[in-house]
Amino acid sequence: MRETITAALKAATLAQDKKRTGTLRLISAAIKDRDIAARTGGSGQATDAELIDLLAKMVKQRLESAKIYEDNGRPELAAQEREEIAVIEEYLPKQLNEDEAKAAIAAIVTETGATGIRDMNKVMSELKARYAGQMDFAKASAAVKAALSS
Repeated sequence: MRETITAALKAATLAQDKKRTGTLRLISAAIKDRDIAARTGGSGQATDAELIDLLAKMVKQRLESAKIYEDNGRPELAAQEREEIAVIEEYLPKQLNEDEAKAAIAAIVTETGATGIRDMNKVMSELKARYAGQMDFAKASAAVKAALSS
């Protein structure tokens, strides 16, 4: 993933695409920060799963910022945040739609033998292991709770 982002940064720089270059530099800096934190913890470089999680957090931050900008009458800043989201999402795995997420949750509930709310942690940890970066786990948590309640 690092090599892909570095190559894209070089290409955007050569193409003089300032917005894309800026976003890719933000991604690259965030990855370097994560690697430094991982080295401090003694584990070396961050894994691709950790990088996917990092990118997902970056998207979430920008969505929140865009909403705040729109609420405060700053559509040009909201548009800039959405452009950054589009660039970041190119490096994330394909997001599951609502039906695919429900099917994945149902399959994991069946596989783990979860029967009630007390098994929610087991189901969520399995979802995070299999679908990191592919779904919004806040929404998934509500769907798992609903599936285990019924």
